Amino acid sequence: MDFIVRLLVNASALWAATQIVPGVTYDGGVWPFLGVAFVFGLVNATIGPLTKLLTCPLILLTLGLFALVVNGLMLSLTSRLSMSFGWGFHVDGFWPAFWGGLVVSIVSAALTTTIRSSASRRAF
Repeated sequence: MDFIVRLLVNASALWAATQIVPGVTYDGGVWPFLGVAFVFGLVNATIGPLTKLLTCPLILLTLGLFALVVNGLMLSLTSRLSMSFGWGFHVDGFWPAFWGGLVVSIVSAALTTTIRSSASRRAF
């Protein structure tokens, strides 16, 4: 169940980025978009931590701001992988990836906090 919730959170965050950030686009249906969300989750779970570990000095030096660049790179990589599958998710360049990564991070954090908060209220 947790996997499905995480997939839906990723899909919602990516959808928000396509609606807010010029240069982050999607043209396709619901099922391919869930595939994009799956690829995004896979990229963030595998390559993201390794990249953040390798760029840890830059992240510390910039007081965490370089983590936004890493998030943008993960979004750009997701775009390239999704385009190779023909799923229609596209990021036009560095700045749309940067701002898209920021939007995805904010929306994902907000949704995750909301879901955890409502789940903890149901536990009591």
